[in-house]
Amino acid sequence: MGLPGVFMARKKDHSVYYRSSITVREKHISLGSYPTELEAHLAYKEARMVCETDTVGLADYTEDSLLSFSKWVVLVNYRDNGLYFAMPIYLKNKYFLYYLSPSHCLKFDIDDLFYYSSKKIMCRGGRLFVNDYGMQCSILNRYGIKNYAVCGKDYRFINGDATDFRYENIEVLNRFHGLSCMPAKDRSGFLYKVRIHVRSNYVVGVYKEETEAAIAYNKAADILKKNGINRNFAQNYIEGLSPAVYADIYSKLQISPAIFRLTPENT
Repeated sequence: MGLPGVFMARKKDHSVYYRSSITVREKHISLGSYPTELEAHLAYKEARMVCETDTVGLADYTEDSLLSFSKWVVLVNYRDNGLYFAMPIYLKNKYFLYYLSPSHCLKFDIDDLFYYSSKKIMCRGGRLFVNDYGMQCSILNRYGIKNYAVCGKDYRFINGDATDFRYENIEVLNRFHGLSCMPAKDRSGFLYKVRIHVRSNYVVGVYKEETEAAIAYNKAADILKKNGINRNFAQNYIEGLSPAVYADIYSKLQISPAIFRLTPENT
């Protein structure tokens, strides 16, 4: 008879390893795989200690733990809140924490709990994303923020905390491709400068209205495609605008003459 919480398994090459698990309040929780039976058993004992000791919290995790930090979060949350999530989520009042590491956690509205309870958040090059239906999706997309948007230019965290992704804390400054917002010289409001990238950035124009600027980008992309520049220019979609109104704005917009002169030969 083996040690409690452990069972032996074999890899494809028939080598032996040991899996550890624990059952808490009729919930079977896998703890991970280990090279020896003793390590798997000690991981089981550690998990029992976490589940049965109210005074043990997330701050008590140490690097020499046999459990992963992600699993430690799962156990502490299940103990304290009675809800099991496979992801490293800890519930708070009206929001939840999603831990990427002991020192890095993100804050989300409770409305996002269903989505993130089954999604692993990953970080690459400072970009946070999840795999959704086989595609890498930036977590910023859920706020209407385009991929590779620049913090401070295209969006901002109102309270200055770049880990606080609650909806009330995120302000979208620029919803569209190719736009940058700048104050008018007479301080009467804002202007929108439009650029489009073809090996380098080209100015399409400066516009008073955000909607006009977004359509100007689309028009510039159409002109470049007609000139034979075959690039995958993203299109700006403007909600609530009828095709007739869109076409009217599109036809009247002035575009920089430099855009009309761009061809595959001179770019």
